[in-house]
Formats: sequence, structure tokens, C-alpha cells
Amino acid sequence: VQLQAFGGGLVQAGGSLRLSCAASGRISSINDMCWYRQPLGKERELVAVITSGGSTNYADSVKGRFTISRDNAKNTVYLQMDSLKPEDTAVYYCQADIRTTFYLGGYWGQGTLVTVSS
Repeated sequence: VQLQAFGGGLVQAGGSLRLSCAASGRISSINDMCWYRQPLGKERELVAVITSGGSTNYADSVKGRFTISRDNAKNTVYLQMDSLKPEDTAVYYCQADIRTTFYLGGYWGQGTLVTVSS
């Protein structure tokens, strides 16, 4: 099983970016899918989570600006980021709880860098 994240880049404050993360491999089902971020020199933090049923939860710092969604048919999770701020600059990681034939566990994507200039 692999998770591949896409969509990072450089954007000006106030701008938008959309991150994608696709899971591939021998997948039976996917439970929660999440986005984390890690600013340079800081700890990784949870940004948003979406359950298999579509319920969502967000960190207070991104509520009202970020939207997490998923396409279960494509095993893909998205993070729409609007009204970006310089403090959103970080490496963003996707994470998912994936069930295969013999295993249920957490998997991580490789990270994608988001840089917001002031």
C-alpha cells in the first residue's frame, strides 16, 4: 500500500491551494483519512480528519479556511486550502487507516511542501 501526495507549492498570502493524496495497492477499505502538517523546526500537528462516512473535524487554526474531502471510489483525500497565511507554511502529510486482506494499520504519504509568502 502506498500514499502519494500532490499539490504543494508556493502561493501568496490570501491565495489557495488544493492538495491531493491517493492510496494504491491491495486495499480492502479505508477508515479515517487525515492531513497533518509540520512547520520547519516544529512538531507535526493534525490539520483535518475525515471519516469513511464523511464526518470532518479541523484544527482551530484552519477552521473556516480549509476543507477536507474524499473520493472513496478513487481512494483519494483532498485538502482545499483557502485564505492561506504565512503561518500555514509547512510540509503537509496525508495519513490513512487502511485495511488490507490481513492487516489494518496507518499509512503515511511522503509529504508535500506548502510555502505561503507574505
